Amino acid sequence: MGGMGSGRYWYWGAKDTTDDYRSIDVRRWKRDGLLTPNQAFGWQWSRFGEVVASIRVRTEAGRVILNYRHRSGSEEWKDESYPILLDWTACNLGGERPWFRCPARGCGRRVAILYGGGIFACRHCYQLAYPSQRETDYNRMARRADRIREKLRWEPGILNGNGSKPKGMHWNTFEKLTAQHDAFVQVSLAGIAAKLNLLGESIEDWI
Repeated sequence: MGGMGSGRYWYWGAKDTTDDYRSIDVRRWKRDGLLTPNQAFGWQWSRFGEVVASIRVRTEAGRVILNYRHRSGSEEWKDESYPILLDWTACNLGGERPWFRCPARGCGRRVAILYGGGIFACRHCYQLAYPSQRETDYNRMARRADRIREKLRWEPGILNGNGSKPKGMHWNTFEKLTAQHDAFVQVSLAGIAAKLNLLGESIEDWI
């Protein structure tokens, strides 16, 4: 399994946020009935309908055990297998809410979501912010444009130009999404150009 890279393609000057990492959500696993002890299941991440990463999970009383492979860049693949403790707290309206205990050394925070780098850990350990905390307006517009590009099955990245209409999509839908995409791109590039101008650079140096 790769580490990061599920969300960002070209956001000038952006820093890592929770959207940049694949994640596992204990609330989703509970809702899907996957936390019952003594079972095993696979969890996958897909893009454009193709699986890009996967893990195997085994459940035991009070914990889940993750199994997967990962590598960084051109390094050798590394096998990982380690437990993540589960915690439960009472809900105000009855029942219990599950939590992960962050498995990173020295942490142990009680969190609902863990993010996958070398290991799955909480956002505090990876020093991740939520997108709204670090994004500039032009990065936000680029991210919105990329979401539309994914719907249109275009190559990711606002500098890659527009693609064609996906097979089976109505023309009205295609034209509406394209117009929204182009508006987001225009605002994003204008913001980037203004930023570069302050630095004495030209946007042509970046495209």
